[in-house]
Amino acid sequence: MSQNMYVTKETFEKMREELQKMKSVDRPAASRAIAEAREKGDLKENAEYDAAKEAQGMLEAKIKQLEGAIANAKIVDTSDIDTSKVTILTRVTITNVATKKTVTYQIVGEKEADLKAGKISASSPIGKGLMGKTIGEIAEVQAPNGTIKFSIDDISI
Repeated sequence: MSQNMYVTKETFEKMREELQKMKSVDRPAASRAIAEAREKGDLKENAEYDAAKEAQGMLEAKIKQLEGAIANAKIVDTSDIDTSKVTILTRVTITNVATKKTVTYQIVGEKEADLKAGKISASSPIGKGLMGKTIGEIAEVQAPNGTIKFSIDDISI
């Protein structure tokens, strides 16, 4: 799973802060919860101990996942972006050829995708269909109900 994940510097810093919090605050809290549950007697019949061990296991899995994401993160700087074609971090205005509806999306990495904020993942079906296209081109996107055609109207930062 060594696939690069594209993120902005801000998102990368948030990921590092979250990892630091998990290691310095959440991990010791999980250890304390296990110690407290252990003091309450027989471990074979101690549901609190089992729950604390399970929560610790989930925390460790999250830490490992986040460490992997940080290791594979590729920081993208907006000053390096080529706006002659759709790439990561570009804003692209597209028009649905069939419905004539126009929308603007920013192409981002999976970790930053937020449809309500107009940010779609480069690995989403629409994102994949738009990547590498230039103004005036038609992008064909495979959707569950068939192929949707979008015309590329504008590309900016």
